[in-house]
Amino acid sequence: MYIRFLFLGYRIFCFLFRPVRMGVRVMMIQDSKVTLVRQTYLPGWFMPGGGLKRGETLDQAARREAFEETGAELGKVWLMGAYTSFKDWKTDHNLVFVCEDFKITGKPDSEIAEIQSFPLDALPAGLWPGHVRRLEEYKMGQANPQFGEW
Repeated sequence: MYIRFLFLGYRIFCFLFRPVRMGVRVMMIQDSKVTLVRQTYLPGWFMPGGGLKRGETLDQAARREAFEETGAELGKVWLMGAYTSFKDWKTDHNLVFVCEDFKITGKPDSEIAEIQSFPLDALPAGLWPGHVRRLEEYKMGQANPQFGEW
C-alpha cells in the first residue's frame, strides 16, 4: 500500500512539472521464454527496468534493475533500441537491452509482486503495449539498434 501511495504522489508531480526521464528495460530471454515481472503498484506485466541513478552508466542501470527486480545476474547485454513515450504528462526515454545469458541467483525487491517466464509465442494478458511491440520486433529479427515510439 505504501508504494501505491508514493506512485500516486509521483503522478501528481509529473502532472505539475512535466519531467524528462531516462530509463532502461531488459528483455531477458532464454530457451524461447521471456522473463517478466508484475509490480505491486501497477497492473500488468513488464520487462524488468527502471530509471537511471546519478553517475550510473546505461549498462550499470540495466544490470542493477534486472538484479533488483528479478534477482538475475546478467552476462552479455546488447542494445536493442531507444524509444520515447509522452504518456502521463512526462517525456520518457527507454533504452531496451537484450540479455540471453543470465542466471537468477537472488530474490526480487519489495516492489515486485511476481516473476514469471513466458514462451515468446504465448505472452500473458496484461503485458503493456510497448513491451509487446519490442518482443514482436525481437521475434521478427528486428533486434538491432533502432529508435521510435514506445
